Amino acid sequence: MKQTIRNLEELLKKGLKYLSQFSELEISKKIDVDKWSKKEILGHLIDSGINNLQRFTEIQFESKPYRIRKYEQNKLVKVNDYQNAEIKELLNFWVSINNRILNLMKLQTEKTLNYKIELDKDNISDLRFLMTDYVNHIEHHLNQIMK
Repeated sequence: MKQTIRNLEELLKKGLKYLSQFSELEISKKIDVDKWSKKEILGHLIDSGINNLQRFTEIQFESKPYRIRKYEQNKLVKVNDYQNAEIKELLNFWVSINNRILNLMKLQTEKTLNYKIELDKDNISDLRFLMTDYVNHIEHHLNQIMK
């Protein structure tokens, strides 16, 4: 888990530095009407942070295996209107929620990291997987933004 925590810390620094250099116009540019802009991808990462913070927290006290509730990522990006939000607000929110997640990750023990989660019917994993997958998800989308 220590490596996962270090990876998240580095991704936050890298993402903040990279995304801070763009103007509103540049970061809002869409290459296709059906594709997310860089700003909307960041909004999606915020939604992911919100949902995963709730998961990481609830698994501490809910019955196991903890059932993962899916969320409507495309609808959330649209309803939250990330495309028209100020990039500074989005960056601050993204960093803040991930700092909260980092703190929660650092509090985990071997016992809690082994708490069972149900990803789908007959697909059981654990909190360690869920946290690592979350960080990999951030890395995937930051790579999309930076290309």
